[in-house]
Amino acid sequence: MITRKEAIEYGLSFPHTYVDAPFRDPNWQLIRVKESKKVFLWIYEKDGFVQLNVKVEPEWRDFWREVYPSVIPGYHQNKKHWNTIILDGTIPVKEIKRMITESYELITDSPTKRIYEAVKRIPKGHVATYGQVAAMAGNPKMSRAVGNALHKNPDLETIPCFRVVNSKGELAEAFVFGGEGEQAKRLEEDGVEVKNGKVDLKQYGISLTTNLLD
Repeated sequence: MITRKEAIEYGLSFPHTYVDAPFRDPNWQLIRVKESKKVFLWIYEKDGFVQLNVKVEPEWRDFWREVYPSVIPGYHQNKKHWNTIILDGTIPVKEIKRMITESYELITDSPTKRIYEAVKRIPKGHVATYGQVAAMAGNPKMSRAVGNALHKNPDLETIPCFRVVNSKGELAEAFVFGGEGEQAKRLEEDGVEVKNGKVDLKQYGISLTTNLLD
């Protein structure tokens, strides 16, 4: 059994979150994401039970409702995208936390975030093209967005954008992090051979049809 306090504490365990009570009613507490101010968890009491509203992927919406009778269409929200969890003790705590986690991930999802996650999956000793990263991030047509996102890379050591090259295997003319020659240096340290500012994609390029990115 999970309590209101425990639900709030779990919601606040995610990065950049805070509690809000915008309705001047202490019964309603919302957990928001700071930058966007979007809500991913609604907490309130109704019909004698603490209840939670969480966002859900449409393809998972009915699954949760069918498995647990205490998961119902979202109260006072879009029933296509939100579920209500009634905390009556019939749903395992780990499943409640899973639904809250999925709600947070849906609310915080963005093309930039998906791009960074895709770049993290490029194995050491390999490179990927902007187009491949775009495909890995869910939209093959956003190659330009990949370039923009990598230009603003907030964590070079965790998000290895030096492993991204253009469709011909060419490096950036002036790598934004460290200047000219830095991308080649990092690639060579990674085990990738660079010749005349270019990488052999047949030798070092990834293939989205292999298990390299699984």
